[in-house]
Amino acid sequence: MPKIVFVCREGSDEPRVAASPESVKRLTGLGLSVVIESGAGLASGVRDADFEATGARIAGAGEVGSADIILRVNRPTAAEMASYKPGAVVFAVMDPYGNEAALAGMAKAGLTTFAMELMPRITRAQSMDVLSSQANLAGYRAVIDASHEYGRAMPMMMTAAGTVPAAKVFVMGAGVAGLQAIATARRLGAVVSATDVRPAAKEQVASLGAKFIAVEDEEFKAAETAAGYAKPMSEAYQAKQAALVAEHIAKQDIVITTALIPGRPAPRLVTRAMLASMKPGSVAVDLAVERGGNIEGSEKGKVADVEGVTVIGYANVAGRIAASASALYARNLFAFIETMVDKGTKEFAVNLEDELVKATMLTHGGQVVHPNFAAAAAALAGGEAPVAAPVATSAPAVISIEEPAAAKPVRARKKPVADEAASNGDL
Repeated sequence: MPKIVFVCREGSDEPRVAASPESVKRLTGLGLSVVIESGAGLASGVRDADFEATGARIAGAGEVGSADIILRVNRPTAAEMASYKPGAVVFAVMDPYGNEAALAGMAKAGLTTFAMELMPRITRAQSMDVLSSQANLAGYRAVIDASHEYGRAMPMMMTAAGTVPAAKVFVMGAGVAGLQAIATARRLGAVVSATDVRPAAKEQVASLGAKFIAVEDEEFKAAETAAGYAKPMSEAYQAKQAALVAEHIAKQDIVITTALIPGRPAPRLVTRAMLASMKPGSVAVDLAVERGGNIEGSEKGKVADVEGVTVIGYANVAGRIAASASALYARNLFAFIETMVDKGTKEFAVNLEDELVKATMLTHGGQVVHPNFAAAAAALAGGEAPVAAPVATSAPAVISIEEPAAAKPVRARKKPVADEAASNGDL
């Protein structure tokens, strides 16, 4: 009997879907039976008939109870979990930091759950890297949203009536999202500059035609770990960097921030005073608004006027380009699931010794097994942390909406495109 894969329809605030016609075809090719909840792909431009044409069966939400494998974009709610059968394997972006109570609930429900955003940054897992695929699109969309709000042209234009100067765009953080924002702004004809505390980012920024802005002293030269992530900087360095950035921001038309640190509030990169120094009509985009924001005064889900600057704080920016985001996310999921299916017997099984499983598994066998969250979840449940098989931690100490981009595939990050940096980390 083939394992049943159920693809859920997300809530009204999430336009993405965890499957595409392409991924359905490939999943059925692995010997799995795919069921799509009716209407799951509509917000991403995929009709039920499109899924059926590639081998899926369309069903109501009630059929999730018979599913062996459940694919989602976001972590299920308690009400949704109530209809899952014990032992079901759930793949989603789980947002585990600070949500240990939800993890304890998934463990109590007997679910085996995987957090796709904890996928380790290694060569083998590149095709499963959700953070990079979604951050890449977020970086692109940030520039598009900024250009929409900006009341002037982006490229320099020479006309009979005079010259329109090119917009000046400053990207804070040169990880996956940041590098894509740089590339997109350059394509639109802007004059682009960027900053990051990782020395390797300078070459990456320059390769895209942007100017690198940073205090390049001895501390800066040693500000990167062996894995390619930013190290915490001294207060003295941060003060010098802040002064340089403040001076630079005053001359910019558009600022895009991308700094995120897992498990912690987003670092404050742009103050109200910095915004007040910008010209009227300037625009700032805060890609970290869901974690408190990099920009003082940004509001989640809103476009606000802060000190005369239009500050964009859209949530779920990748979801604003849902069709592309869903297609990439579906490929990430397929690539991971494929590692769990025996090519000969077509049997699906979770290998607890696999490094990818160890890095991403949150709950299994009625327990929270990931070492980063087990103790906190146990405390919430009023018990002791389970002595579960150690699950290797994959999330770096400093991350961002995406992860640091590697200059070459030989680096730990091993991704040519990315956007992360700034203060402590970045998308």
